[in-house]
Amino acid sequence: MEGARSPVPVEVRQDGPDALRIAWSDGHESTYPVAYLRRHCRCAACVEEWTGKILRDPSSIPDDVRPLEVRPVGRYALTFSWSDGHDTGIYTFEHLRAICPCGKCGGSKNPS
Repeated sequence: MEGARSPVPVEVRQDGPDALRIAWSDGHESTYPVAYLRRHCRCAACVEEWTGKILRDPSSIPDDVRPLEVRPVGRYALTFSWSDGHDTGIYTFEHLRAICPCGKCGGSKNPS
């Protein structure tokens, strides 16, 4: 018996200068403010691996940060090259869905 598959992006696109929209395989659409996404990076430079402690001050990330490039990582994640020079974060589809800021999903409003 095969388990239920987690939703995956079917489309990722810029939605104006300040947002990224992801259309998911289950029909849901998420719109992420790009600075919000950058502040939710979970790479080793941003979040301590063992404790989950945030290592950088979210206010140090400029509000006008932009993704310069978005690339797939296998079939499980996206990675971004950001205008502030950061490019080591891997955003798993599970993480992106968990932080969806829409009222329906109730994703995290704070960096985690």
